[in-house]
Amino acid sequence: MDEIILVGAGGHARSCMDVIEHTELYKIVGLVEKHRTSADENLGYPIIGTDDDLKHLRRDYEFALVTVGQIKSAETRVRLFNLLKDLKFKLPVIISPRSHVSRHCKVGDGTIIMHDAIVNANSEIGRNSIINNKVLIEHDVIVGNHCHIATGAILNGEVTVGNKSFIGSGAVTKQSISIGSRCVIGAGSLIKSDVESNQVIRN
Repeated sequence: MDEIILVGAGGHARSCMDVIEHTELYKIVGLVEKHRTSADENLGYPIIGTDDDLKHLRRDYEFALVTVGQIKSAETRVRLFNLLKDLKFKLPVIISPRSHVSRHCKVGDGTIIMHDAIVNANSEIGRNSIINNKVLIEHDVIVGNHCHIATGAILNGEVTVGNKSFIGSGAVTKQSISIGSRCVIGAGSLIKSDVESNQVIRN
């Protein structure tokens, strides 16, 4: 079982821990946080350093995953992903055994697909993205890099989502539409037409 460190020690990290434990493919050796705090563990896993320690941690560990959440902006996740890449960490794809991911889809480095998600045939998920619990990604959907598709969202067939976008919990898209880059789609929204980049859509 390969050892892995998690970069981010908050609530989203706890959800990631549960998925990683269920895969039984990686042993979580500890978490890294942005700044030193009074906390020394999270769900029993030790805090083993800060972002500044990653260069030294790379000497001992090969695998890492960004476990910071994402809502309004992807920039923190992008920065950490690029830092880990620069340090030559391997960022695996993490797929919950409780999800269904078609053998006919592509998933980029550092992406996590969480419990009860469905990713259907001929879909493509970019790097460093979060496909959260109970998401439905239908056939021929393209999700860009550094995106978060939040709990229970539904992307119908042939939808395209640009890089660094957030699709809120329970949002539903009509088929064959395009959502641009750096968009924030609010929870429960019903999206029936194309959305240009840099838009915030509230329910």
